[in-house]
Amino acid sequence: MGGSVIELPRVGDPGSGLGGNWRVIVCNDDHNTFDHVAFALARYVPGMTVDQGYAIAERIHTKGLALVWSGHREAAELYWEQLRDEGLTMAPLEQG
Repeated sequence: MGGSVIELPRVGDPGSGLGGNWRVIVCNDDHNTFDHVAFALARYVPGMTVDQGYAIAERIHTKGLALVWSGHREAAELYWEQLRDEGLTMAPLEQG
């Protein structure tokens, strides 16, 4: 008996699964210091240095928010939660 493949109908748009480009955005607030933001970003965002963290902290301060990482959903959710748990003010995780 030969196996057959049954293709199920798509229930979401392409890119709506775990992959895609999920964006982690940090917002400006009145309680986090530049130091805290820079060090939290360097600690949790892969490949980010403290100096890059300071540059992003400046962007957050002047623009009101900054994109700090984008990529697959599972990783984005992890970084978002870690930064939130450090007390950073996070925009809702979104697909971009």
